[in-house]
Amino acid sequence: MGMAFRMYERYVKRCLDVMFAAVALVVFSPVFLIAAIAIKLDSPGKVFFVQQRVGKGKRLFRIYKFRTMRSDAPKNLATHLFSESASYVTSVGSFLRRSSMDELPQLVNILKGDMALVGPRPALWNQDDLIAAREEQIRTDGKTANDVRPGLTGWAQINGRDELDIAEKARYDGEYINKMSFWFDLRCLLGTFLPVIRAKGFSDGGHSGK
Repeated sequence: MGMAFRMYERYVKRCLDVMFAAVALVVFSPVFLIAAIAIKLDSPGKVFFVQQRVGKGKRLFRIYKFRTMRSDAPKNLATHLFSESASYVTSVGSFLRRSSMDELPQLVNILKGDMALVGPRPALWNQDDLIAAREEQIRTDGKTANDVRPGLTGWAQINGRDELDIAEKARYDGEYINKMSFWFDLRCLLGTFLPVIRAKGFSDGGHSGK
């Protein structure tokens, strides 16, 4: 890996993440307020959903989301793994998921250093198959797809989102860690908007948690 690559990964990327997340939190603060009110009016329960995910170096961290499912939904289980998962999704939650607005609280995770703007999406702590598949994605410096900060969006997200199987997700994550750069991150960010607007590759059973 070249000097420019290492400098970007170690210093520039993190600085850009912090600046973007700080500005975005201010800009989207009215959205946070409206979403919080809508969630509380729609169903009983907390506004935010907190769940353990796998972070950089396979260390666990607490990810933040807007709650999109009823409080009695199974915890710590990807929603495609339990029956009738769509029936647990609230009316407001369905909109938040399809617009990907349920992910906005992860801007706080970025500020805390748990996540980056762009990177492999954080796996659930018990998604052993995905974690193992990412461990096989190794670049020339010995780092794997589990050794970088997970992202709010990523290369796999704009190439299929929930439609990808485990092997495909891991392959895209491996491609990302090898191509990581300012321009590639920018490409991922710009490529996120259209699929989100069109809800492309989305399925209610593909999201984890509630």
